[in-house]
Amino acid sequence: MQENTVLRKLALGLIIVVGGAMAAMGWLHQQFGKPLKLEEPRLFTLVAGQGAIETLQRFDQQGWLPMPKLAARLWLKFAYSGQPILAGTYAFEPPLTLADAFELLSRGEEVQFDISLIEGQTYPQWLATLSAHPRLKNDLEAKEQALVKSLLTGWQQYSTTPLTHLEGLLLADTYHFTNQTPASEILKRASAAMQTYLLKKWAKREPGLPYEAPVDVLTMASIIEKETALASERARIAGVFVNRLEQNMRLQTDPTVIYGLGDRFDGNLTRQHLREDTPYNTYVHKGLPPGPIAMIGRVAIDAALQPALTSELYFVARGDGSHQFSNTLEEHNQAVREFQLNRKDGQP
Repeated sequence: MQENTVLRKLALGLIIVVGGAMAAMGWLHQQFGKPLKLEEPRLFTLVAGQGAIETLQRFDQQGWLPMPKLAARLWLKFAYSGQPILAGTYAFEPPLTLADAFELLSRGEEVQFDISLIEGQTYPQWLATLSAHPRLKNDLEAKEQALVKSLLTGWQQYSTTPLTHLEGLLLADTYHFTNQTPASEILKRASAAMQTYLLKKWAKREPGLPYEAPVDVLTMASIIEKETALASERARIAGVFVNRLEQNMRLQTDPTVIYGLGDRFDGNLTRQHLREDTPYNTYVHKGLPPGPIAMIGRVAIDAALQPALTSELYFVARGDGSHQFSNTLEEHNQAVREFQLNRKDGQP
């Protein structure tokens, strides 16, 4: 009889223990399924050498844990796969459970940032844009001089004239990167992207175009980029400049003169400027200038390699962003009088 009593007590104790364990497991399972306390998307940077326990502590410090810290430690010990977590910056978007967060960290799927480098700008303007981006590592002060030399050396094989600046040699585009990517890497990527695109197009170019080397295409494209912001005019302007080159006429394009003046240009282009003998003055020198004058994108390159078939030799700004095109000097002079000399109050 006494033995039965002992057995009943043992059985009851076992039931209580098992029941308690099952209740505890159920509670833990419920806790593990709760999303982190994130009201909006947040960025989380995991530094090199930071382990899982330290990461939990950081979650707790941020107030993100949806469970007691002890429960989170138990999850880490008994439920987490133990997959190593990787340093980087991640985007945590709610709803996100603790398991979801650690899976993201273990996959190393860092958040991507972007930067847009704009057509028509100069290399110093691009440097300013890169330096100002808060998610790029600004290593340009230390590496920029050596980087420029290296990139120019890589481009020299595609030019018949000595290259001295990076205008036109870097592809204007939007570049994506992870947090604290060196700014110098963006410039390298822009150079590589330009070479890839240009050389592919150069290999398929139409015969008879007045370009001796691939960089000549970029020089023409940079002039087109500075002359018009209208996509519908780019090929037509390219056609005008190709016609002038083929007829041994000077290009006579103001943007090249302005580029040649450099910092001396104050916004007012004078007759004296047009007569000044700089390598980029296309009123003085025939042919293309010695290199590109601005950053360019794919559309301007396409226009330079696919100029419109036209007999036009001249164009003048209308004052509304578009241009009036002419076949003869007489027609052009009439257009100048109509759209430039006779404008009043800023209107044609």
